[in-house]
Amino acid sequence: MSRVLLIEDDPSVREGVELGLRRRGHEVRAAATGEAGLAAMAEFRPDLLLLDLMLPGMNGVQVCRQVRERSQLPIIMLTARGDDFDVVIGLEAGADDYIVKPARTEVIEARIRAVLRRLDDGGQGRAAIEVHGELTIDRVGLAVAKAGCPLALAPSELKLLLHLSAAPEQVFSRQQLLEHVWDHSYHADARLVDACVARLRGKIEDEAGSPRYVQTLRGFGYRFGPL
Repeated sequence: MSRVLLIEDDPSVREGVELGLRRRGHEVRAAATGEAGLAAMAEFRPDLLLLDLMLPGMNGVQVCRQVRERSQLPIIMLTARGDDFDVVIGLEAGADDYIVKPARTEVIEARIRAVLRRLDDGGQGRAAIEVHGELTIDRVGLAVAKAGCPLALAPSELKLLLHLSAAPEQVFSRQQLLEHVWDHSYHADARLVDACVARLRGKIEDEAGSPRYVQTLRGFGYRFGPL
């Protein structure tokens, strides 16, 4: 099972989530502050970060930004109901998904599995390595390069690119992308898609405001190309 680093300042939430995940076989390290969580990362080497937004001292958004400066570690934010502004900021900072507290352990585990799951069906019937303009996509090695330079993509960004590029020119609605990329089978928050598209464009496009690869069709959704 996965190694989860939990950063949560509420003792009852921290203990409940930690116990629930341990019972399901995950190895969990818990920290009460952002500073303590960042200090634990190098030694614990987690597979995923479960991060509360509202932390004393260094808040969750600041932690998320620091992690993204040096790592593409999967990040799921924990947020209280009504923290819509902070959710948007957290997604823009690089979080892959978020969960509204309180949440059952099975919901948290399902989100963890979804974020960690590889898109092993994205390359069926397609070449392992594809070239789209300046982009090279390695579907087997799960690597992307632009003009020969490797790109560091967060899990949600890579999954989104793999899904869109598997069907060039096909338009996907936000709900379709939530279902296929995030494994959210219910009506979920389209901000996950929009924030991820914005981050991905910032990495693969020459000009994010004039996208060549991930294009918007207003009123319909997103598509890859045509180049």
